[in-house]
Amino acid sequence: MAKLTLAHLKDLQGRLVLCRVDYNVPLDGEHVVDDTRIVATLPTLHTLMRKQARIVLCSHLGRPKGKPDARFSLRPVAERLKELLDGHSVGFCPHTVGAEAGEMAARLEPGNLLLLENLRFQPGEEANDDGFARQLARLGEVYVNDAFGVAHRAHASTVGVVKYFPQAAAGLLMERELEYLGKILEAREHPFVVLLGGAKVSDKLPFLSHLARRADRLLIGGGMAYTFLRAQGQPIGDSLVQLDQVEAVGKLLAQKPGQFVLPVDHVLEDGAVVTTIPAHGKAMDIGPRTRELFARHIAPARILFWNGPMGVFERPPLDAGTLAVAQAVAACPGITVAGGGDSIAALNAAGLKDKLSHISTGGGASLEFLSGDPLPGVAALTEA
Repeated sequence: MAKLTLAHLKDLQGRLVLCRVDYNVPLDGEHVVDDTRIVATLPTLHTLMRKQARIVLCSHLGRPKGKPDARFSLRPVAERLKELLDGHSVGFCPHTVGAEAGEMAARLEPGNLLLLENLRFQPGEEANDDGFARQLARLGEVYVNDAFGVAHRAHASTVGVVKYFPQAAAGLLMERELEYLGKILEAREHPFVVLLGGAKVSDKLPFLSHLARRADRLLIGGGMAYTFLRAQGQPIGDSLVQLDQVEAVGKLLAQKPGQFVLPVDHVLEDGAVVTTIPAHGKAMDIGPRTRELFARHIAPARILFWNGPMGVFERPPLDAGTLAVAQAVAACPGITVAGGGDSIAALNAAGLKDKLSHISTGGGASLEFLSGDPLPGVAALTEA
């Protein structure tokens, strides 16, 4: 991924830099509930501030469906960003493009920042409308994309805008994502272990099929495990299953016998631990034997990728399986990368987030990247 990076950008003093960030964070009224994605962009912002650039930030938040919606305003994000920058000047423009946005950008002092209102308040953003992209491009002289989480979307702010800039570079977060996910995709060290959970097989089958060519072990937990067990002919009771995926999963298992590691015991909805799921039982978490089995495969990994919870993580004590694998992943001495909101939440809950090599901010984008698919937002960047 030899793309232009911040290190390649010279003489930014006083120049307007349009920086696409991913500030799609959870809000509780006027307060940011989780600022992980904001914090992740701080190295890029500090670098641009040191270079005395005039920084115009643009992001989406939620799904306002192409029209203004106060519930999805980025104003609280601007306030939180100002706090994280120790009170440094962070302006907020109530518009995304237009005369006022242009005037506020023009008045920016070197080293200061301006956050535009939600990109998705404009129908042209998700439609990758050329007219909207041109308006957005007027707010900068140089373009930086630090929003890996939306790099798989061909939107105006990630793709359409790029052709109006002589240089389009990856921010430090984008660069780090590509570096670590590139290590996963190349899988030059072994054992290479993939740990997958979550509910739907259909979301992850292309990714699974691609990485199965390189991975030494694929550990499957969460709701998706019961589609795999069903494909093996095992009883799953009333557990979650995607019947339309059973045949495809069966073919994948047949191609790679012994490569997939599936749960050997289960925690039912009432807390009972079983090795065979009864007729009307519903499995909600991996059992203690499976936790130990997964930990034994995780421990020697030289490269490990984890995405998705092992059970109904939001309902303790059904989070025990997810927390157990979080501890195993954190203890692994190899290159460890995690992605997906529940995986990150588990690491946060266990106080283990800083123990991994890299936490990916892009769930869907990371899975598409690791499926071998080109990401439009990355492909659009200038070659180094």
